[in-house]
Parts: sequence; structure tokens; C-alpha cells
Amino acid sequence: MSEQDHALGVKGVNRALATCAQKLHIDTIQRHIFLCADQTKPKCCQKEVGLQSWDYLKRRINELKLGVKVFRTKANCLRVCDRGPIMVIYPDGVWYHSVTEAAIERILQEHVIGGQVVQDLAFVITNSDKAILPLATSTSETETSSTKSPSGKDVAAPS
Repeated sequence: MSEQDHALGVKGVNRALATCAQKLHIDTIQRHIFLCADQTKPKCCQKEVGLQSWDYLKRRINELKLGVKVFRTKANCLRVCDRGPIMVIYPDGVWYHSVTEAAIERILQEHVIGGQVVQDLAFVITNSDKAILPLATSTSETETSSTKSPSGKDVAAPS
């Protein structure tokens, strides 16, 4: 393969990646949540508990319309095999334990939307020297919609 053919191949790959990234709105992501769920060898919690947390996280991110700003990834294992499911949020570098549905709701409302670490569930904060900010909204997002949390409370959700 000539250098020119190789360069065209790389450009094609880069174009394909750029298209994929654009479809996923990667340029607007403010946080990335990793959740230990569906483990091959469950150690931190029962597999069913991890999957239930994963399903809840996916549903609530969609209900709160956070999907363009918050990416989520199901991790097979985050290697902290105690008090799971385990969650880590980047770029904040905050690690949470015991991430059940109730904990996820608090983490989404208080940390992801509100910018406040849920102290009683956090066990490591790797970027403690950096401020954790609430989710930014674009200038075109001037209104917020109200939705009900599972506890029945009204919560503000970015529109």
C-alpha cells in the first residue's frame, strides 16, 4: 500500500469516527458514568442487583433528558469488589458504593444535575482540588421541565 493510499484509508477511518462521534453528540458530553453491572464473576454484589441498577440508570437518564450531556457505560468490573454496585463519574473522579436505585436517584439529582457530591455514598474523590459544577445548559435551554422522582417529589430536569 502506498503512502497516499494509506493516508486515504486513515482519513476514511477518521471520517467514520467523526460521523459516529457526531451522532452520539460526544462534543456535548459533560459527564461519563461507569457502573459495575452484569459482571462475569459477581463479587461486589449479586448480578441481578447490578443489572437492576443499570436498568434504572438508563431509564432515569432518558427520563431526565440527560443523554446528550451524560454518557453511561456498563462496566463488567471496576475492581472495587466491596459494597457494590460501584459507580464512578468522570471527569469529576467521584467513586460511589452501594449504588442501588435510591442511591442512583440521589447521585443524579445531587451530583450530576446539582454539582454536589453525595458524601455518604462517595468513598474516593480523585479530583478533590477541582470544583464539581452543575450540568451546564446551553443558552437555548432557558426553560426547565418538572418531572416526578420515584419518591413522588417534583424535580427540575434540564429540557
